[in-house]
Amino acid sequence: MTYSNSQIFTVELIGTFILVVFATGSIVYDAEVFDGELGIPFAALAPFVALLIGVYSFGKISLAHFNPAVTIGYFITGHITKIQIIYYFTAEIVGAILGSFFVMNVIGQKANLGANAPNYDFSIFLIFPVEVLASAMLMGVIFYVVYTKGLRGFGGVAIGGIVGLDIFFLAFVSGASMNPARAFAPALLSGTFENLWIYWTAPFVGTSAVAFLFRKKFEAQRKQES
Repeated sequence: MTYSNSQIFTVELIGTFILVVFATGSIVYDAEVFDGELGIPFAALAPFVALLIGVYSFGKISLAHFNPAVTIGYFITGHITKIQIIYYFTAEIVGAILGSFFVMNVIGQKANLGANAPNYDFSIFLIFPVEVLASAMLMGVIFYVVYTKGLRGFGGVAIGGIVGLDIFFLAFVSGASMNPARAFAPALLSGTFENLWIYWTAPFVGTSAVAFLFRKKFEAQRKQES
């Protein structure tokens, strides 16, 4: 079944909203209620749950991007058109801002609304490649799920799982955003822009590199199916 761009826009907005509420809201909730004691494990679990909801609810409609860097990857592999990029990007940014607005007004305002921040105990020459790596691994898992037609029903678990694992193992270095929209919204509403350039460059580098690696596989797959 083919879905309209308006349907894609709607579910991408809702899915990104859910993702940002869980991903950033967990950090703010931890800061507000537990003074940060739950830490990275809690911050890793929350987006895993959000992506389970998003992928299984909306994956058949929009492929469940919820992430501009993922959208660019899908464009490179030919899954979406140039005009659809506008629908995806707009939905993802608006959904993310609405998510951060919800967090600010319902959960709290601590921890810069959950804005990503790298650990400058490490060099930027490590931080940036780690963020590229985290984004590349996310894109790789997503494409593997798509290539295998849903990974026998475990696609949401795989995608949510890699996000959670990336955060658990890599957030202490780069912040592990992997998602320019998720990074932008809390930075915008909290006024913390100093690290945003990392999350508006590294994720695109990581997802694009993987997309170019997978492009021929998808082209061959489409030829077999035509």
